[in-house]
Amino acid sequence: IFYSKIFRLFRQSKSLFVSGLKYLHSARILHRDIKPGNLLVNSNCVLKICDFGLARVEEPDQNKHMTQEVVTQYYRAPEILMGARHYTAAVDVWSVGCIFGELLRRRILFQAQSPVQQLELITELLGTPTLEDMRFACEGARSHMLRRAPKPPSLTALYTLSSQATHEAVHLLCQMLVFDPDKRITVVDALAHPYLDEGRLRYHSCMCTCCYTTSGGLRQYTGDFEPATSHPFDDLWERKLTTVQQVKEEMHKFIAEQLNTSRVPLCINPQSAAFKSFASTESAIYHYCQLLSTTTAIVYHYYYYRYYHYYYHYYYYYYYYYYYYYQSCYVSS
Repeated sequence: IFYSKIFRLFRQSKSLFVSGLKYLHSARILHRDIKPGNLLVNSNCVLKICDFGLARVEEPDQNKHMTQEVVTQYYRAPEILMGARHYTAAVDVWSVGCIFGELLRRRILFQAQSPVQQLELITELLGTPTLEDMRFACEGARSHMLRRAPKPPSLTALYTLSSQATHEAVHLLCQMLVFDPDKRITVVDALAHPYLDEGRLRYHSCMCTCCYTTSGGLRQYTGDFEPATSHPFDDLWERKLTTVQQVKEEMHKFIAEQLNTSRVPLCINPQSAAFKSFASTESAIYHYCQLLSTTTAIVYHYYYYRYYHYYYHYYYYYYYYYYYYYQSCYVSS
């Protein structure tokens, strides 16, 4: 019974999760590191996507090579595992499917020790892909797959993951876990899937800020439950930063400007068992600087870490610069 209730709450959070990805993808942003550790859920089951350290704008030119050192291995799409030089937002959808299967199974769906073993686990479930499905793969990966004995798909095994693996749940999961990225379901189509209807309606019935209740007690719903951006994200300003010094100056300027804006303070529980380890992290130091409310404090820490921990200082400011810049892409609470 408890697990069933938890899963009903998950369906609500999942609809928020996918709607957040819809917003990102409409801005042509690929997260490229979707995993459970990068999903923040509060006590009301409001979910936000975090950690945009590997995010980038979608590359329209298929002749340009994109890095393959992205996405935690357990949630990495097969096109990346097989050495694709170019990929799309479909890599995020695969990661969502892996998380979905993990929640159904209550353990990691594809947990391997190496990328090669990871690919083998995927083919055990999906079956050996066709040559057409492997057109994005590098020659070595394609040859490796062709040398192995063909495997039939075993998608019916998904029904045995748990009692919550209903027909609608498995149907959505099968559309997310597709070998060919062009045949994989998009986040827009996933939001229209019947499985997410219940969670979406529960959220917009009482928790969202886009709908409202009239004086007569009637609920007025917004015309678009999952809004998209009006224009793609423009990274032209980033391309103009050609030296390390320019990047440092831009980061310092942006962080200093954020001190003058009103933000929700970080709620810290000093009685928590994890408080001691948290107090020594860069996140705690950053929020301590915010409480000082002066640019002088930032400058002091800037030169302190530059002198004692140069590399630590650089990545510290780099992380929080992008944290604040991309926060507009978070799921609206």
